[in-house]
This record gives sequence, C-alpha cells and structure tokens, in this order.
Amino acid sequence: MTSTDWDEAAATFDDEPDHGLRDTVVREAWAARLRTWLPDRPADVLDLGCGTGSVSLLAAEQGHRVTGVDLSPAMVEQARAKLAGRDAVFLVGDAGSPPVGEERFDVVVVRHVLWTLPDPARVLRHWRGLLRAGGRMVLVEGVWGTVSPVGIPADTLTALLAPLAADIRVERLSGDARLWGREVEDERYAVVASL
Repeated sequence: MTSTDWDEAAATFDDEPDHGLRDTVVREAWAARLRTWLPDRPADVLDLGCGTGSVSLLAAEQGHRVTGVDLSPAMVEQARAKLAGRDAVFLVGDAGSPPVGEERFDVVVVRHVLWTLPDPARVLRHWRGLLRAGGRMVLVEGVWGTVSPVGIPADTLTALLAPLAADIRVERLSGDARLWGREVEDERYAVVASL
C-alpha cells in the first residue's frame, strides 16, 4: 500500500480491536505483553510503522520515551493527537529506512510491518544499527490467510535474525484471543531479539 492508501485507511484504522486497542481486554493484553518485551527501566523506544500510535501509547504509559515513524501523514497526525502531552515524537518516514540516527534507541518495536517491506534481511541489519549496545528488537509478525497467505513465517524471521542477535525468543500469539479481540487460526507471533 502507498502512503495515500494508508492516509485513506487512517480514519477507520483504529476500528479493528488490535489496532485501536479501545477494548479494555485487548488493550490490557497488549500492555501485559509489552511489559515483558520492553525494559523495566525507562528506555528510548522506536515504534516503526507506528500507525495511529496505539502501541506507542502503551509504551509511553509504561514510562518509555517513544519515537514513532509511519509513512502516512494522516496516521502520524492521529498518533500525535493520541499521545499529546506524552514523552513522544512522531515522524513521517519509511519504516525500512527511518529518518532517525544510529545507536539512539534501546528498543525497536515493529508490528505487522516487516513482511510488507522489500529485502527484510537488509532492513533488519539497518534496524540493528539504530540500537544501542544491549538493545533489542521486538517484532510482531505472522502469516495471514489460507488461500493466498501473506506474511513472514517465524522460522524465516529467526533465520534472518540469527547473525544479528545474541538471543532470539519466539512467543506464539495466535492462541491468545485477547490480543486480537477474537479467535484467530493463522500464524501470529512475536520475536524478541536481543543484541
């Protein structure tokens, strides 16, 4: 999709339970996961493909300093409004090559974006360069659909990360309906890759 397509989707993007996190059960399920994925102390978090800022908001509520990047100006506008008054900055830019400096972040968080980018191996190397020593990537991905599935399988992603990370942990997320607001049957997971 182009930035124009995402701009058009921005008005209704948060209507999906796992996008807007408006349902308290879904919101708390994601907040609980983030607490296990993000550092205990306040950290600099880069949310790539941040959309309307729902995950950014959860991270900010947990005391982290957030920088969000999204290709869609309309999504960034909503994220800025959603996090007004918080320790957060939002930029319009390409998640694959975000307009931020190297070694500035403790965590890079990316949800349902990597599979859409050309050359995921190159993108992962670039993202690794954005992290400080001891940093981590939190990548929430999956394979959606049964007739013409799209996405990136967990084993493919972990193989791409193997030369870049000292520790890689996969958490299966498909079985937790609270995260999605409904039961799902496709492959959904998170990979936490620590340097």
